[in-house]
Amino acid sequence: MNTSGKVIALWVYFKPMLKINLIIKKQKMKSLKYFSLLFATVVFHLATIAQSTAFKLPSYEKFVLKNGLTVYLMEQKEVPMINVSAIFPAGAIYDGQQNGLASLTAVALKHGTKSMSKTKMEEELDFIGATLNTYSSKEFAGLNSKFASKDRDKVFNIIKDVLLNPVFDAEEFDKEKKRALVGLEQAKESPRNVIGDFYNQFLYGDHVYANPVYGKIVTVSKLKTDDVKKFYKTYYVPNGSAIAIAGDFNTKDMESKISNLFSEWSKGVAPANVANKPVTSPTAAQVLLVNKDDAKETTFYIGGPGISRSNPDFVAIEVINTVLGGRFTSWLNDELRVNTGLTYGARSSFSPLKNAGSFQITTFTATKNTEAAVDKALEVFNKLHKTGLDENTLTSAKNYVKGQFPPKYETSGQLAGLLTQMFWYGFDESFINNFQKNVDELTVNKAKQIVSTYFPKNNLQFVLIGKAEDIRKIAGKYGKVTEVQIKDENIKTF
Repeated sequence: MNTSGKVIALWVYFKPMLKINLIIKKQKMKSLKYFSLLFATVVFHLATIAQSTAFKLPSYEKFVLKNGLTVYLMEQKEVPMINVSAIFPAGAIYDGQQNGLASLTAVALKHGTKSMSKTKMEEELDFIGATLNTYSSKEFAGLNSKFASKDRDKVFNIIKDVLLNPVFDAEEFDKEKKRALVGLEQAKESPRNVIGDFYNQFLYGDHVYANPVYGKIVTVSKLKTDDVKKFYKTYYVPNGSAIAIAGDFNTKDMESKISNLFSEWSKGVAPANVANKPVTSPTAAQVLLVNKDDAKETTFYIGGPGISRSNPDFVAIEVINTVLGGRFTSWLNDELRVNTGLTYGARSSFSPLKNAGSFQITTFTATKNTEAAVDKALEVFNKLHKTGLDENTLTSAKNYVKGQFPPKYETSGQLAGLLTQMFWYGFDESFINNFQKNVDELTVNKAKQIVSTYFPKNNLQFVLIGKAEDIRKIAGKYGKVTEVQIKDENIKTF
């Protein structure tokens, strides 16, 4: 529902409430009892609006330039702002043996262009209150920008310059590399900052999904400006990339502008999907014990293979995971935080990628509570498999997920990001338009099938970071143990 629709709906339901309020005032009924009744009635009507109006993706245009660049345009006139989201096949999976190269290349795009220095670019953007950020993730690199619609010509020219004419200044690159190395060193001081990379290496083995996004100290320290230039030339090509624009503009006018701006971007060789290689599933339960001598806590992951983002049961899986560990009142959080006090919080999540993904239960606990916390997490997980969900629990999760869904796609920035995600992962607007329907259709029996199919039960993989001397015997309970130091950057897996 757009903003005007929301206003109308709210007025339709608030109007009778206001009349009630006037009656109350006239009769001088000021007691808390009557105020509570009024408030409860308003909440009820607002809930009715949310439940009766399924969220739909606003209309958009999609076209492809001759050089292969896919463009999405979505008019959103409510606020005089424009948001841009661009995506490129230039993530960490393309690093090869140079882990961290994709990340540094993405950052270095903003180190100046042929027509504008880094400092000048920052000043121009700051003066008009615009933002422009570049980043790299596991699979892709991206650019996000937000600015007033009146400044679109200025900002779009800068975006074009950043993408087509970066100079990769050597001095700025050296500064950025030093910052990256300091960050990698500091990350080793906090288990929660590095356990994800250890888990990915342990689970994915020699697959490119094991590549750490920010690299390793040993690889980043060797990177040079020429490496960044080569990576940019190879992977920042229009074919295989997409740009989404949402906000206050005229679609026909914007189509002409974008076509003129990016038509000179030379078509390249679209990078192959190096993640197509099948992920080898573990054949036995295993434990990676990461020693941190001064640790007072044990941080751990328990999990296994997950799902790809295009999985047809994605929505159903999200609903069920909400019960297990996807919200504050989840089973895991209740048992490990509220009922036993073993940790400050516990959660479970799926990390879907284009061709595969992972599932993990995550938390941390005092060293002395390591065994109890791991066992309790496993107990809760086994409960999901053994007893499944009852009707009341499933209904609660459905309502929660439906309530959390629309706010994820309210702003122009969120919508632009959604469009590029649709491009990368290959799903369409039916994910949005049929979301409530797909949630409502999940039954207790279907949920049982989903749990059995997608929530890994056997051959679980454990990563424990803590003082190895104190938890080594405990780790051995759960599978064959591989022990490394937290400073280690390469590990042997199955």
